[in-house]
Amino acid sequence: MSRFCLPRDIYHGKGSLEELKNLKGKKAIVVVGGGSMKRQGFLDKVVDYLKEAGMEVDVFEGVEPDPSVETVMKGAEAMRKFEPDWIVAMGGGSPIDAAKAMWAFYEYPDTSFEDLCTPFNFPELRQKAKFAAIPSTSGTATEVTAFSVITNYQTGVKYPLADFNITPDVAIVDPDLVAGLPVKQVAYTGMDALTHAIEAYVSTLNGPFTDPLALQAIEMVLDYLPASYHCNMDAREQMHYAQCLAGMAFSNALLGIVHSMAHKTGAAFSTGHIPHGCANAIYLPYVIKYNAKCPVAAKRYAEIARRMGLQGTSEKALINSLIAKIDAFNVELGIPKTLQEFGVNEEEFKEKLPKIAELAVGDACTGSNPRSITPAEMEKLLTCTYYGTEVDF
Repeated sequence: MSRFCLPRDIYHGKGSLEELKNLKGKKAIVVVGGGSMKRQGFLDKVVDYLKEAGMEVDVFEGVEPDPSVETVMKGAEAMRKFEPDWIVAMGGGSPIDAAKAMWAFYEYPDTSFEDLCTPFNFPELRQKAKFAAIPSTSGTATEVTAFSVITNYQTGVKYPLADFNITPDVAIVDPDLVAGLPVKQVAYTGMDALTHAIEAYVSTLNGPFTDPLALQAIEMVLDYLPASYHCNMDAREQMHYAQCLAGMAFSNALLGIVHSMAHKTGAAFSTGHIPHGCANAIYLPYVIKYNAKCPVAAKRYAEIARRMGLQGTSEKALINSLIAKIDAFNVELGIPKTLQEFGVNEEEFKEKLPKIAELAVGDACTGSNPRSITPAEMEKLLTCTYYGTEVDF
């Protein structure tokens, strides 16, 4: 038996933020990030709408990019003091992901982070609060997913938390919130969405409910991402919906090793953080080459290319067309082709490679990748992504 889980309500379209006025409750805590939502006036709007709904409102600000275990614990403590019956998370993936984890510790103060790291092992939520998510980027789709990624900066490891319990009750996908996105973020989050959809389509858990969502998302990203990057607002609106569709697909079909690699390299190098969507964009073409050695995956990559109208009369030619398309997008969006080009130090890369490879193989996303991988193969694959060499194994 399989399960397909989505938020109960998804409100979309310009001005859909106003739907917050119709939430029923007594107290709401708003969780936000570094200040762009405040500067653009959206935080005030959210607070005002919730007050119009008759609620007392508290705000937890300052969730950092790649939220830490410490921030999660602080937020949970604030929730225990305030006792909200709605948690409203707004911003990029980080504040929404952090709020999902805070929610668990708010309702279950005695649970441990280690308990939650086991996939699909959360206690039953909604004992104290419901959850509304409002994305301000077009990539992570955390507003419709059963996932949250939290970083332990002591160990440099990202933990993907997974449980249908943390799928939000309400998602508000309002394109007004992404109109002011910096173009670099448009590029990275857009490629994150493309990776979500492609990995969901070839995942070992793909199925008849997730496939149409994944294909539609891929088509929309290919149609609209370049124009969105060049600040066409109609295209930006469509990208906001595309990433949400991709999220519905991967939340239920899961992901693959592009994400395993991105999770374990994002915070690993002293030369600086590799933004999640940028890491995915770099790794995706190499992983397609690796996975395409598996006949089942090869067939599905070719299906994607065929459905997108890419050129090729054979399976191999179609897969090469798909990889070429992704490469061309990366060039247009200013994304490097290799980790070396990104600026990761060669000596540090070599020194940390065995440990990163081992952690990536152990990542929660590896289990649904269509082709199995060993730590030794992962080392080879990561080495290809560092130097730009051919994946021939």
